[in-house]
Amino acid sequence: MIQYGSVDVKEMQLIRLRASIDLRDEQWIDVEIRFGVGNADTIPDDVTGLTALLICTYSGGVAQIVPQDGGIDCEYQFTPGEKEQLLAFYELQVKPQLLEKAGSGARS
Repeated sequence: MIQYGSVDVKEMQLIRLRASIDLRDEQWIDVEIRFGVGNADTIPDDVTGLTALLICTYSGGVAQIVPQDGGIDCEYQFTPGEKEQLLAFYELQVKPQLLEKAGSGARS
């Protein structure tokens, strides 16, 4: 994680990833990814409920990856390595489900 305005970088090892998919509107699909951290000492002390929000298109593209704390945006960003972990999980485990859900037009 990188705090905005800081040069201090701590790389988290994300484990036990799980996702929920929400068709927000006719343009965007929200994917919330919850996870554990293998090296817990890398989580900032002031973060208590860290998740990742992937804002996706109906074709499965990822437009944005946003860290959230307790369901709201926080003052941190993911490192390139953390984004790679999230994207790898998304591509293998979530994207097929997202495309199926998007194609059916189901709302959760």
